[in-house]
Parts: sequence; C-alpha cells; structure tokens
Amino acid sequence: MKFKALVLFAALLSLTACEKKEATPPAQANQPATLETEGDRFSYGLGMIIGERVLKQYGDVNYELLLDGIKAQHKEQETLLSLEEAGAALNAYMEKEFTAKSETNKAKGEAYLQENANKEGVMVTESGLQYRVITATDGAKPMATDQVTVHYRGTLIDGTEFDSSYARGEPASFGLNQVIAGWSEGVQLMNVGSKFEFVIPQALGYGERGAGGSIGPFETLIFEVELIEINS
Repeated sequence: MKFKALVLFAALLSLTACEKKEATPPAQANQPATLETEGDRFSYGLGMIIGERVLKQYGDVNYELLLDGIKAQHKEQETLLSLEEAGAALNAYMEKEFTAKSETNKAKGEAYLQENANKEGVMVTESGLQYRVITATDGAKPMATDQVTVHYRGTLIDGTEFDSSYARGEPASFGLNQVIAGWSEGVQLMNVGSKFEFVIPQALGYGERGAGGSIGPFETLIFEVELIEINS
C-alpha cells in the first residue's frame, strides 16, 4: 500500500512539464509566479495539488532538491539517485515517519483515555469503549444487525473535526454490522432519541491503518452521536 503511494507520488511529479527558465535574479527570488498561459496555470495547479495531497503528509521538504529531482527525471538528465535508490529513500523516510506518528498517537490516546475515564458521568465497557450520556430517553435500542439513522460529529482528541453529518446538513444511515467496532457497540447502548458521547480506543476504531488523510494510525476518536431512528 505504501509502495503504491510512492508510485503515485512519482507519477504525479513526472507530469510536471514546464521547463525551468533562466535563473531568477536575487531581487526577484521571492516574487510570486505569474500565470500567463494555459501551460503556466497547469504547472502551478499541479504543484498546488502535489503540495496539498502529497507533501502535507510529510515533514519539512527541501523544495530546491524536490524541483531538481523533478526536472532531472522528467528531462532524462543525470540524477543524484537511481529510481531504485529513490524508492528506497522514500520508503525509509515513510517508515520512520509512520513509526514516530504511531507511537505518538498511541501514547496520547492512552493518556486521554485514562484521564477521561475519571470524569463524572463517563462509563467504561469491558472492551474499553468509553461513553457519556448527554441526553437520555426511553426509546427502543438497536441490535447489531439493525440499520440506524444518526446525526454525529467526529473529532480527534485534539479537537480536530474530521467528519460531521451536522455539517453536511443531513443525517446518515448505515448498518451496525458495517461500521467500526466502537460504533457498533456504542450505538447499541443508545435509545432512540438519545445523544451520547463516545471515546473510542484505537483498537475499536481504525487501528494501524487509520482512515484517509484525516485519521492517522492508532488514533483515539471522539464521537458525539444522536440516534434518530432504527430503520429495520
């Protein structure tokens, strides 16, 4: 999976088709680029996409070396590394970043869970799921095979919101056997019309794989969930 990401990264970079013009005078080095042609807009736009979808996943980037590597490979000039060496360097860096992020997320998540478990009103199940009742009702409870409709908001433990049906303006419907373990267990504790807060340990969430670009490996997640109805 990681190798495929590297292949995609290399493919994106190789698309850069603009040729480097004569050296920019020092006085103009920090001047913003001008987009005079369709090719200029394509080249600048491609750089933005790479910066947003690829480079944001990593730490500091030496842009001069990055651009030198793009130009040399695209123009089939002599490169400082072979493609095999480049792939190995990227894999090594990504493994190092993944390990560091994983350890950080695990430690922060465990600390948050320990602190949250001692808060008033917080209950902890045998699996480690933590929940707090925000609004209690006497409605029916769903089973693991039921489909439900809910409103929800999901955040990381630092408060970063990664998903919200409230923000989309409409509730979501899904089967409780089609979601992460923490969701399935937690929603079965709810009565229709109630509202709970769940703190889901990484083992009951997305674990090592994370989810998309918003949820990293071994992230502890917080969900505020309102059970609207049981559909089945």
